[in-house]
Amino acid sequence: MPEPQPRYRVVALVVAFALFMQQLDATVLSVALPAMSRDFGIPASGLSLALTSYLVALAVFIPASGRLSDRFGSRTIFCAAIAVFIAGSIACAQSATLWALVAARFMQGVGGAMMVPVGRLVLLRTVDKDDLVAALSWLVMPALVGPIIGPPIGGLIVTYLDWRWIFYINVPIGLVGLALAIWLIPQIRMDRAARVDLPGFFLSGIALGCIVFGLELASHPVPTTLIVALLICGFLFGLAYVHRARNVDDPILDLSLLRTPTFGLSVAGGTLIRIAQGGMPFLLPLLFQLCFGLSAATAGTIMMANALGALAMKPLAPMIIRRFGYRHSLTAAGIGAAMAIGGCALFSPDWPHLTLAAVLFAAGLFTSLLFTGYNALAFIDIDQTKMSAATSLYATFQQLSLSLGICLVASLLELAGAVSIDAIAAAFVVIGITAFCATFTNQLLKSDTGNPLTNADE
Repeated sequence: MPEPQPRYRVVALVVAFALFMQQLDATVLSVALPAMSRDFGIPASGLSLALTSYLVALAVFIPASGRLSDRFGSRTIFCAAIAVFIAGSIACAQSATLWALVAARFMQGVGGAMMVPVGRLVLLRTVDKDDLVAALSWLVMPALVGPIIGPPIGGLIVTYLDWRWIFYINVPIGLVGLALAIWLIPQIRMDRAARVDLPGFFLSGIALGCIVFGLELASHPVPTTLIVALLICGFLFGLAYVHRARNVDDPILDLSLLRTPTFGLSVAGGTLIRIAQGGMPFLLPLLFQLCFGLSAATAGTIMMANALGALAMKPLAPMIIRRFGYRHSLTAAGIGAAMAIGGCALFSPDWPHLTLAAVLFAAGLFTSLLFTGYNALAFIDIDQTKMSAATSLYATFQQLSLSLGICLVASLLELAGAVSIDAIAAAFVVIGITAFCATFTNQLLKSDTGNPLTNADE
């Protein structure tokens, strides 16, 4: 393992560059859904499969990223991840059918699953502790900037160019990032790298994939027997994985961590909030463009308010949690988030754009406070020897819950029979109630739970 690198800013900037590309890709895509549905000749709700395939790939491959980096080298895996992401982006841009797009998005997800976790590991292992906070702040910025500029950029591309350019713009960005990574990212290998639990990896991956795709296909015109078969298959492989995880020393996903109260409650509450958050970027472009008749550029500009709200809460969240504690802060934020998300059901074409943006800004404020609290609370009682395993498990639940949110709202639109204002309003009510349910898990926290919050990010 190398000595701490003095050039932590440039290393952090290279990792941040990759994260920016990933965040930009994720946020520009949602605005393009109506245009893509027209090109493919399918209902807009059918494109949910392209979104969930990416998230499933993240959930499946993130747990293996750290061990692959230890075994084959950080620079090797990081550069390979960028290359896979670029190849997936090109394949997305050239997709002629929905299923080609789904496969290409899954490829993108494999690359995305390796980029950021490996880059974060490089920083943690090469940056001096005195510089770690500054280095991580460089890494966090793209995660904040990407969602802000993504929707308006996506809207402008769709309005004035073609949706395929949403993916083509990743190519020059990715090539620059690849060149910088080859030049600046150190090659780190662990002398005694833990072996990847391949049987556990395949069992957990098949279980997650079958369950999510089974739920996703409920919003598509496929035989019910296929959906049931996928869900049963996922359940059986999940049971097989649980059995294996109990009998190996270093499982790919350590489910025993859920028995830690603060970690388990953070996962439970965070999952409910992320289900709601996952549904919003899918519903809003359909509502604004297909139902309200707004241009993609206008819709993207309005949606930007949600990310601005999240950014505005960042400096305030630690102070709020220090002042009122985790339980009271998370409970109040959960109620506020539920009201703001559920309030989107009241949106009307007659509402001023600023009013629409104000509601989304409020939703961003409350969800940002929730994620800051959950992300810090989850690891308070985790032993340092279990920190890597806890990070992998938590990240897996993050991606899984976002994909479940998309599955949920897409299925609700399919049940409604058409994309309409009433159908989308009903979906917002459902995810608003889902977000409200997080307040019950927050109430299970003790009033004095948690140490002073020092740093947390989404």
